[in-house]
Amino acid sequence: MSQFDRRLPGMRAKPGAGGKTKRALGVQAALEWAFRVEKAQLELPPRQDASEESRGFGLEYVLMQRAALGCKVDGGRHKMGGYVHEDAEVIAATVAGMPDSCGGIRMAVRVAELARAGLTPDWLPGVVPRCVPRDTRENQHGVRAVTEVVGTERVLSRGKWRTIEMLACPVTWRPHTEQIASARRGYDDWWQALDCVRDGLLAGGMLREVKLTALMPKVRPWQRR
Repeated sequence: MSQFDRRLPGMRAKPGAGGKTKRALGVQAALEWAFRVEKAQLELPPRQDASEESRGFGLEYVLMQRAALGCKVDGGRHKMGGYVHEDAEVIAATVAGMPDSCGGIRMAVRVAELARAGLTPDWLPGVVPRCVPRDTRENQHGVRAVTEVVGTERVLSRGKWRTIEMLACPVTWRPHTEQIASARRGYDDWWQALDCVRDGLLAGGMLREVKLTALMPKVRPWQRR
């Protein structure tokens, strides 16, 4: 059993070219394997001028480097005391070369960080805005809403006219609808970035032991169908 086989014991194998075994993985699982298991690192391209759009280098860069070397790129450059699988390096290079249309360097870093942690962006499932007091105060009697004076009234009490303060409790919506919308835009941007990475890997055809499947995270999981 190869080192790669030991790292991916639960993944489905498919025969590849030359009789080699390929592992079928969705793009999210492939990213988590590359960054979380193999400890691949991003090698980000140099920052472009403000007037110049970054197109990334990704697979094109890796191909040029291989052509210049005249051989395949060896792994193990980043992972202390171990081998970084070549396919993991290819995946990391593809993420690093993410074009601006898919989020650029900032999204590349986010995709790598989430994959390294084995996480999916929090789109606030089940969260709905609730009307709550804007401020609260806690004392020996518990948590109470903070009120403020909004006016005065004259009232007749026990035969005397008295001036009393009119109190109101300012409220707000938590979480705000814009917070929920922002979290879900973030998830959607991440999903689009994964789709971009998957397309790039498939177009490059450089993965030797990983076979990408059509499996993707749910599109807009907050929308019930």
